Amino acid sequence: MVTNSLLLALATVVDVLFTIFFYLVLVRALLSWVNPDPYNPVVRFIVRATEPVMAPARRIIPPISGFDLSPIVVLLLIQVVKNLLVNLLYNMAGPGLS
Repeated sequence: MVTNSLLLALATVVDVLFTIFFYLVLVRALLSWVNPDPYNPVVRFIVRATEPVMAPARRIIPPISGFDLSPIVVLLLIQVVKNLLVNLLYNMAGPGLS
């Protein structure tokens, strides 16, 4: 019973963290269109928070006609991993909870 509650809480926390990261990557992609002040603390936070995932994606996926498609791939990957992990945690907590 306690384990099920802990797994449900963990699933909720993982879901929220992946959702926050999804929006950080989305905001970073949108910021690349407007070229904001790189010294702005909010911009610096977003870049530092997303760079560990964006840099490897940029190395693997080359720009096509000058367009960086790596944010799209990262956003899709975040959604896939989030769905798999959250569903796994819900299923471990008990059948019929997801």
